[in-house]
Amino acid sequence: MSVNEGTLDRALRVIVGLVLIALTLTHVIGLWGWIGVVPLVAGAVGICPLYMVLGIRTCPMRKK
Repeated sequence: MSVNEGTLDRALRVIVGLVLIALTLTHVIGLWGWIGVVPLVAGAVGICPLYMVLGIRTCPMRKK
């Protein structure tokens, strides 16, 4: 599997994931906030399974 998320996409996913988890830990939102683990992991790894299915790449192509 190759990286299919660009830098901005990855950064936004990590931020959203961390915010959701922080809001859950501070009891601002309910347990559903743990869904923030999904974008956090996807942003950290750089691979989005849904992007693969849809054929989307936000990562720029590497030049040879």
